[in-house]
Amino acid sequence: MSNVTRGGQFLVKETKCEDIFTPEDFNEEQLMMRDSVKEFVDKELWPNKDRFEKKDYALTEETMRKAGDLGFLSVAVPEAYGGMGMGFVNTVLVCDYISGATGSFSTAFGAHTGIGTMPITLYGTEEQKQKYVPKLASGEWFGAYCLTEPGAGSDANSGKTKAVLSEDGKTYSITGQKMWISNAGFCSVFIVFARIGDDKNITGFIVENTKDNGISMGEEEHKLGIRASSTRQVFFNETKVPAENMLSERGNGFKIAMNALNVGRIKLAAACLDAQRRVITNATAYANERIQFNTAIAQFGAVRAKLAEMATNCYAGESATYRAAKDIENRIIAREAEGATHQDAELKGVEEYAIECSILKVAVSEDVQACADEGIQIFGGMGFSEDTPMESAWRDARIARIYEGTNEINRMLSVGMLIKKAMKGHVDLLGPATKVGEELLGIPSFDTPDFSELFAEEKDMIVKLKKAFLMVAGSAVQKFGTDLEAHQQILMAASDMLIEIYMAESTILRSEKLAKKEGQDNVQEQIAMARLYLYQAVDIVTQKGKEAIISFVEGDEQRMMLMGLRRFTKYTTMPNVVALRETITSKLVAENAYCF
Repeated sequence: MSNVTRGGQFLVKETKCEDIFTPEDFNEEQLMMRDSVKEFVDKELWPNKDRFEKKDYALTEETMRKAGDLGFLSVAVPEAYGGMGMGFVNTVLVCDYISGATGSFSTAFGAHTGIGTMPITLYGTEEQKQKYVPKLASGEWFGAYCLTEPGAGSDANSGKTKAVLSEDGKTYSITGQKMWISNAGFCSVFIVFARIGDDKNITGFIVENTKDNGISMGEEEHKLGIRASSTRQVFFNETKVPAENMLSERGNGFKIAMNALNVGRIKLAAACLDAQRRVITNATAYANERIQFNTAIAQFGAVRAKLAEMATNCYAGESATYRAAKDIENRIIAREAEGATHQDAELKGVEEYAIECSILKVAVSEDVQACADEGIQIFGGMGFSEDTPMESAWRDARIARIYEGTNEINRMLSVGMLIKKAMKGHVDLLGPATKVGEELLGIPSFDTPDFSELFAEEKDMIVKLKKAFLMVAGSAVQKFGTDLEAHQQILMAASDMLIEIYMAESTILRSEKLAKKEGQDNVQEQIAMARLYLYQAVDIVTQKGKEAIISFVEGDEQRMMLMGLRRFTKYTTMPNVVALRETITSKLVAENAYCF
């Protein structure tokens, strides 16, 4: 598996554009899948947006059944259990395109296919999988996931729900309260996490939602967005569960929960992509139609700048999400080739790229919110009205920064996991960080580099941004050691640097690959988006790097690190940002849609 880059290694290894997967690489099967999903969304979901906004829970259930009939619920399920058994990229692709119309359906779909079905597929016994997975894959049954409690949110392992084994050892009796349970109103099976005795870690159980078994529910929650997604509290009062319905081993629940979240994070990033495409398309069409001062507002620079930034962030999100999805798929295939079971290969494949999953979750969930916000702004007063799709897109986007672990938790996780990987020897951070330290003490080169090749300067800048991160993170680890996780604001700053490096590099590599295939003249807009995204990333790395440095080092060391930061964020040739935006927006406005 030497040719497969490990998770987090993007920071210390050069990635060639030929080695990444992009949306332009979809094969015929993937294109057909994408088109059939888009057709379903355009036919079943988009025309019914107002019904979803009016809390039509029955419609959510009905359209979920239709998605089941079309096979969309079974893409990731192995063929042995009634699924399509498709690769990880296909799973991500379906999550992406099925999520464009409404967050209500997107949440129901994600909760069912991800945290509702996947824990049984990946951790269940053969008997459990044969019994439950085919029904979940077809949409005959729906799944829900009961982890969160009133006192256990981000600290998932602190739940108070109890599971008590009967004297004859045949059943567990579960008692406790769960909240924010998606699909609770129409689910057939719960994945429930409870604590047995004084166990350090929680345990997972498969609990059927049957009558007269001590299961009751609160009313539907009234939420800011995802209004037709069924969200209820679920109460278990001595609910009887057969002992054989324990999921995996006793005390393994926390591990199940964390691994389910890793997969959920990259899928959530994907689920924020088509929402952006549709907002951009609607905003562009409106800007072309809306006349003020005898001119379509699409011709005004202030509006054009917004459209360019929206499109660029969406393009970056696509680039990074599909890059990571293919890396995970490659890892799964390699593990299976070595003799691992599908279950183990998929678990370890996703776990390997947990850093990238956290990065994507943060970046793309924040981009979809910003996109919807600018969409409202372009629509002006109309954008604030329920008569246009912008305000519901904005409300639906807001939850993405909270579920699958808040963005604050994921920021800290990304850097924390990277440092743990370094300590285990999976990613060599110490060597490159030491070299950066030596470089800071040396005399900088004043030679003018050769940047004649496409993206030569941009790729040189990525290398320098990686050095800036290694300088800051390396120094922080040296100073704080294992106490670093207590310094959350410094971790958050380092995380923002890490996020921008991965997103910017992915965008550049995609555009470079496309330019080699199509010719530079034919992809000027994609080249412009890669350059514009990098320009913004350099600004963020500069700001966050400075914030961290002046917060934990002083004196000569501080002066040296600030000087290093300036060196690592300095362009040889600054890009013309207005010209880049103009290139991007001209194409958008001409096509009257997101067209990249």
